[in-house]
Amino acid sequence: MAIATDYHIHSDFSGDSDTPMERMILRGIELGLNAMCFTEHMDRGMVENGISFEVDTPAYRKGFQKAREKYQGKIELLFGIELGLEPANTQFLQSYVNEYKFDFVIGSSHTVEGRDPYFPEFYEGRGEEEAYRSYFETIEKNLDVFSDIDTYGHLDYVVRYGPNKNKYYTFEKYRDVIEPALRKMIEKGVGLEVNSAGYSKGLGTPNPCPDIIRAYRRLGGEIITVGSDAHSPERLAADFDRVRELLLECGFRYYTVFRGRKPEFVAL
Repeated sequence: MAIATDYHIHSDFSGDSDTPMERMILRGIELGLNAMCFTEHMDRGMVENGISFEVDTPAYRKGFQKAREKYQGKIELLFGIELGLEPANTQFLQSYVNEYKFDFVIGSSHTVEGRDPYFPEFYEGRGEEEAYRSYFETIEKNLDVFSDIDTYGHLDYVVRYGPNKNKYYTFEKYRDVIEPALRKMIEKGVGLEVNSAGYSKGLGTPNPCPDIIRAYRRLGGEIITVGSDAHSPERLAADFDRVRELLLECGFRYYTVFRGRKPEFVAL
């Protein structure tokens, strides 16, 4: 496996997974991964269908440390987090990342003013293009108020759940809002995540789409992280071979891993 590290993984410490951390680790060892970074959900105040997306961080840290000690020498385990970005939570997010010594921090747009594109209600009363645009507009706004993150997660997450998914979606249609967001990411030293879950969601591509990855490279972006967004063992490191080929086609010769919030570049 050319990309032998997965930097976007959830376990039952996240509200939307019922897989014990140990099962994910055992699958990673079976696959021959060198490293796994757990990135449980921290979306402050987000409760959907009775599920809280606000991780119990002390319990998560304790469980993680126990697992890291148990599997030391077999696989490298890293302590990460996926933050749900909302301008209203800026003060909390900054205090949170200051409090915990994470190896890696993903920032993701999961909601637009508290509304999640996962649900059909997000699209009610407006067309798909308007809904998508409202989502993309959040990215630069989020970065303007909080950028203490290492990578931006699944940048076009919204197209996973739109009425037509990516049938009518192109980078060019939203270039005027996406490109400034990419420039802002580069300016602030924030990487771009290539999230392989897009393949399993029926998109035929990762998130974000290839044209966004190419635009990030063209604009001078260098920090690329790769994650499966796995919530169950069978999705761990899924489609990483396809991601590698795409990154090479887009002009990248390396991807990025983090330890102690410091980037390291690994040849593809």
